[in-house]
Amino acid sequence: MLDRICPTLPLRSGQMNDISTQSGVQQCLVIELEGIAGRREIFLMPSLAKPEGTVDGWTFFEELPVPLLKLARSGIIELCNRPAADLLGCEGAAGRQITDLLEGLGRSIPDWLEDAALSRGALHSEFLRVRRSDREVFIQVTLNRAIENGEPILIAVLNDATELKSLEAQFVQSQKMQAIGQLAGGVAHDFNNLLTAISGHCDLLLLRHDQGDSDYGDLLQINQNANRAASLVNQLLAYSRKQTLRPEIMDLRDAMSDLTHLLNRLVGEKVVLSLNHDPSLWSIRADKRQFEQVIMNLVVNARDAMPDGGDIRIETQNVTLEAPLQRDRAVVAAGQWVRISVKDAGVGIPQDRLHKVFEPFFTTKRTGEGTGLGLSTAYGIVKQTGGFIFVDSKEGEGTTFFLMFPAHEAVAAVVEPAKKPQIETTPTEGLVLLVEDEAPVRAFASRALQMRGFTVLEAESAEDALDILEDPSIVIDVFVTDVVMPGMDGPSWVQQALKARPDVRVVFVSGYAEEDFGDTQSRIPNSVFLPKPFSLTELTEVVQSQMSDAQ
Repeated sequence: MLDRICPTLPLRSGQMNDISTQSGVQQCLVIELEGIAGRREIFLMPSLAKPEGTVDGWTFFEELPVPLLKLARSGIIELCNRPAADLLGCEGAAGRQITDLLEGLGRSIPDWLEDAALSRGALHSEFLRVRRSDREVFIQVTLNRAIENGEPILIAVLNDATELKSLEAQFVQSQKMQAIGQLAGGVAHDFNNLLTAISGHCDLLLLRHDQGDSDYGDLLQINQNANRAASLVNQLLAYSRKQTLRPEIMDLRDAMSDLTHLLNRLVGEKVVLSLNHDPSLWSIRADKRQFEQVIMNLVVNARDAMPDGGDIRIETQNVTLEAPLQRDRAVVAAGQWVRISVKDAGVGIPQDRLHKVFEPFFTTKRTGEGTGLGLSTAYGIVKQTGGFIFVDSKEGEGTTFFLMFPAHEAVAAVVEPAKKPQIETTPTEGLVLLVEDEAPVRAFASRALQMRGFTVLEAESAEDALDILEDPSIVIDVFVTDVVMPGMDGPSWVQQALKARPDVRVVFVSGYAEEDFGDTQSRIPNSVFLPKPFSLTELTEVVQSQMSDAQ
């Protein structure tokens, strides 16, 4: 390091200069650059030995420990030191065009160089991708302008930004998936309200028609297609991780054994399905019904990838990670995991499409052959369960999906739940306060409850419900309320109402998942949850059950 320096002569950029120091006169390579906000930046590189005769100062460019390029205004590389050559993964870069070695991530590289050479705009760095086949490398390039022989040249300072870009890509992908999930969840909520009204009023019509009526078949078609639409909406909720799960500790060998018969029917006669379990397989904690949905979706995709038939292999394996596993911009923590792989020998997935396979509605199938929700559903269920899903594929060689679930203790003895008493279907009595901001849903629910014998008071908002409850002469037996409403939400107004009426039973209904407000609901006594879309029978049975429990 040079301190208290004083040049003996005016400094000459790009050449050796005599610099006075405390220890005497020393020759240094001088590089003068234009810094930010018009500042002059002068870099001094002491010579390693006393040169004899005239020395070209740029010969010391190679000795600098920082990756550097000397560029002509046209983008031709004039000098490339050893650290830069190592970073670029090439030898003999001098004389080559910089665009042969680097790829822009947005802005045109020649335009960027021209602006820097002419001092147009503010100086800033750019992130570029290195054109090398052995590995993916990103670099941050900062350009500095200098003058040599009256002409502008550029000194490019390179920094390895591979890890930074990987973290950025991971964050962007996470934000993208989260945004799509939020959109899917919002759409699913609105559709659940519509489907509740459609299927509910269809149920009311079916009650007035018997199988001999000419309209009965049409009503049945409406009802069945509404149920199919509800199934698609549930897949959107699964992707957005907003569905209601009932996780349990389960033995995968038993679960897969129960599923095998259905899977064999799904794959057909041309496909051979084989299962191979780890003999000491650990248990996992998951919603059994949703886990089966994941496996079925993966198996159906594997079947469709082999139109001429083939083998599908499902394997389970215990995996102990001594260190965190980083893959596909996800990090699997160290510990004990259960790995499930579903492998086919199909056509494979092109590499440029591989990163999109878990996005909703993305499909490589022809129109009418798939919705593009199968893998996105699997992704949502696995992530909501606390697991990971990865995919490997090569065109013409097949595809393998890997599921990773945290391992749990062995399954405890299953205790048979006590059978619930049969609910009477005869008309009953009771006063129900129905709070629902969607008018079609409120109209259907009110008619359904009145048909069962309940007296119903309707409110379109929480504030209206609290106004009704100000009359102490009104004795409410059950609150039936939506969770998400404009103004005060369902749990908030119920908690306020229960202060004066602690014995009232509560039924929460929502197009969102129960877990979105599960913590709040757990603090509200005598409350149950009914997800939308619900049928006439489901609604009346839940309300009647609450009435029966209160007696």
